[in-house]
Amino acid sequence: MSKNLFSQTEALIFDKSRPGHKAYFLPESSIEKLDKKKIIPSHLIRKIEADLPEVSEIDVVRHFTHLSSKNFGVDTGFYPLGSCTMKYNPKLNENTARLPGFSWLHPYQPVETVQGALQLMYLLQISLAEILGMGKVTLQPAAGAHGELAGIKIIKAYHDSRGDTKRNKIIIPDAAHGTNPATATMAGYQAVEIKSTPEGDVDLDALRAAVGEDTAGLMLTNPSTLGLFERNITEVTKIVHEAGGLIYYDGANLNAIMGITRPGDMGFDVVHVNLHKTFSTPHGGGGPGAGPVGVKEFLAKFLPIPTVEYIAEKDIYVFNYDVPESIGRMKSFYGNFPVIVRAYTYIRALGADGLKKSSQYAVLNANYLKKLVEKHLHVEAPERFCMHEFICTPKNIYDTGVHTLDIAKRLIDYGYHPPTIYFPLIVEEAMMIEPTETEGIETLQEFAEVIGAIVNECKSDPEMVKSAPHTTYVKRVDEVKAAREPNLRYRRPIAE
Repeated sequence: MSKNLFSQTEALIFDKSRPGHKAYFLPESSIEKLDKKKIIPSHLIRKIEADLPEVSEIDVVRHFTHLSSKNFGVDTGFYPLGSCTMKYNPKLNENTARLPGFSWLHPYQPVETVQGALQLMYLLQISLAEILGMGKVTLQPAAGAHGELAGIKIIKAYHDSRGDTKRNKIIIPDAAHGTNPATATMAGYQAVEIKSTPEGDVDLDALRAAVGEDTAGLMLTNPSTLGLFERNITEVTKIVHEAGGLIYYDGANLNAIMGITRPGDMGFDVVHVNLHKTFSTPHGGGGPGAGPVGVKEFLAKFLPIPTVEYIAEKDIYVFNYDVPESIGRMKSFYGNFPVIVRAYTYIRALGADGLKKSSQYAVLNANYLKKLVEKHLHVEAPERFCMHEFICTPKNIYDTGVHTLDIAKRLIDYGYHPPTIYFPLIVEEAMMIEPTETEGIETLQEFAEVIGAIVNECKSDPEMVKSAPHTTYVKRVDEVKAAREPNLRYRRPIAE
């Protein structure tokens, strides 16, 4: 879009101000007017009136309603964002989180006045411990990466408590989430990358060569970001344990295995789980999130304070600060409570059988869509049964000059949010697709048909695809510049 055309469109959307219009009525003040020059320093007093918009109430309502219709979300369309699990969120969960007894609480209320909230937190901890195969859970971390940091700090506290301070390395497979090496570094460890095999599993020989007396632990996502279940997982955990290290489970992809297998049974010692992905809570745009951490019983004494406990003889729930070997507080309060309420509602509504079916449907949908998409695009590991997501690339149409970014942009014209692109980094031109368990077969079929249509466009009119999207207010932008020089402020056009 040209600069002039963009300015015209921008003015059409935003410049609603007309002299004399207003959307408020304020009564005359009964307070005696003060001489502002006597109470406000002269350099802080405006020389001219603020250039505020003059709009009527109906214009304000229509403006923001119009803007809301331009947003894309799971309530408006298919959102196959691989690795981030943007699935439909039941409105029951939203209603529960908004109950006055929950939504009006203050984190500093006396514990005797928030017993219902503490009971819910305690019961969610127990439920998550059972789902994960862990001994104890904390709800305190505010998101997945925050949970990662808490988990690795717990591993460090364990080694330090044993005087085993020579362990300064965390092993991380190359298919890991990008937060993993960042977390290890923030916790004071050196991240050591090991390669995956051509089939997508951890290279056991590379792992054996990497472990030693300096190994603090291994961070692993299972299923991996390739959408594949680690077939040698028990051997992987055995190798690290025999070297004296602990195993950390990145729970980003837990929604593929709930009720089918548990990280604790695979040999993991520490787990974080994204409530905002696996247990239905909305997320995106920086929040909200919640990243509870579960640990085996021998690590429970290192959990962050306060822990939520139940004192049976007094029939009361409390915050316990008396944890001498705790890693300390990870957050000002006790977790993102509305997210916790939503997750608890989701678990109670589905039950054990429902959670298992949720995972089974997520895996079924991914494999079904994979079979449809592979008719049009190259699919990674086509011979393997994928889990909740899969990777495809335009490798088979490279001769058209079209790249993954172009296909993603063109999907917007068809009314779909693009899947995750260029991740994982170990797959060239990757496109990661996660349909989730909440989408019906018709949506998957329609999406695959659109992929096919775009591939045909790549062959017949590649320049059209490379200049997409064509139906949005802002067309193709310089994304590198947008990230480095964000301009999020609207400025009214100056009349010439």
